[in-house]
Parts: sequence; C-alpha cells; structure tokens
Amino acid sequence: MDRKYRAGSQFCGGGALSQQNAERERKDRLKRLALESIDLAKDPYLIRNHLGSYECKLCLTLHTNEANYLAHTQGKKHQQGLARRAHLEKIKAERDAALQPGGVLLAPQSKRLQRPTKKVRIGRPAYQVFKSRDTTTPDSSSQRCLTFELSFPEIEAALQPRHRFMSAFEQKVDTPPDRKYQYLLIAADPYETVAFKIPNEPIDKERFVTHWDGGDAKRFTLTLYFMDPPKVDDKNGEEGGTQ
Repeated sequence: MDRKYRAGSQFCGGGALSQQNAERERKDRLKRLALESIDLAKDPYLIRNHLGSYECKLCLTLHTNEANYLAHTQGKKHQQGLARRAHLEKIKAERDAALQPGGVLLAPQSKRLQRPTKKVRIGRPAYQVFKSRDTTTPDSSSQRCLTFELSFPEIEAALQPRHRFMSAFEQKVDTPPDRKYQYLLIAADPYETVAFKIPNEPIDKERFVTHWDGGDAKRFTLTLYFMDPPKVDDKNGEEGGTQ
C-alpha cells in the first residue's frame, strides 16, 4: 500500500497508518473490487433519478454514487429486504403451482375454509305437546310439566335433533317482545327449526330429560319441569297479608 503521500509523513517515507485510515482504505478497496466484479446494469433495484443520484427501490434509500450503493447492498437492511422478497416470491410460486387448469386455487385440506351450504328444507316435523303435573308430590307443591314429542322420519343419517332456549329479546317474530315468555327451539336437518313459546320461569335442571329414539320411530322427546313458586307466609304478612 502506497503511503508516501500521507499527510504528516515525509516525502517517499511511509507514515504511520492509523486504525481509522486503515478501515477507510479497506472499504475503498472492497468498493473497487465490487465495481469490477458486479454488473450494476443487471441490478433490478438500482435506478438513477433526474438529479443524477442513485436510489434503491427495495429499501427506498438515496445514494450519491455507485460505490455508495454497493456499500449499501452489503448492509443489514438490504440483505433483510432481499430475504423478505425471496420469501414472498416463494409463496407466490407455490400458489401459482397450486392453480388448476380451470384457475381454481386448491388450498391445503387443513386450511381450506368450510363454507356453510344452503340445504333444502322439507317442512316442519310432526309434534305433540303434553301438559301435566307431578303426582308424586302434594298438590300444594306439585310441579308443572311439559313434554314435547317430535317425529323426524327423514332426518339425515348420523344426526340427532338439537335444542336450545331463546329469550323473548333474541327472537324477531313476536314483536314487541314479552318478557313473560321464552322460546324452546328444536332443530334437525333437513327439517325447519320449530319453536315453542313457554313461560319464562325457572326450570328444574335436575329433572330436565331428553331422549332420542334413532330406530324406526325417529322420535325425539323432551320433558321439563318448572320450579315451584316461592311459598308466601300470609301470617307474617310478607305478601298481601295483614297483621
């Protein structure tokens, strides 16, 4: 390395080379080697603007000359941008390879979205409703009972009727909603969903029973009991009593 023209040194005498100057010369040497080995005309990310400076389309950075741009390409930001672009191009290539001749993209089975299909309904099922009271308890505390029997002879295979309770404020049929009632919904494909309007009172969960006869009868039975109303002690005048 020629050091005879270094500042602070004698003519034709090699001056002391500091670490900072050595690093600068090393970078300059690498830039010159890169200019000799790399063809910037084939770089798709290098453009020259109307001011004569250079721009990197990948990182959106501005550079004064080609050597400065080459130093930028060896940096962390540009290398991460190249890796990110390669990853995106790989994903695009996989999507293009998955396209069928008809132009339909087949996603993997695990990631394919299952869209709900519209099924043809065949009407409402036949049903019966029975009202009774529990005879095993005294008349003063006998529980009211409702039993629903529905027949689903055309129910789809391996399916079982489902049920749920709906409040008066959820439904949009009976308007305005009456908080004194609630609705029992029973559904089974391909039949229409049926709803029964029942009193909005607490239900005895311990005596709530459902049964599905999946044999030849295809009959669904649901039995529920309403909780006993709270007893009122007239002697103490808690409700309507006088002392």
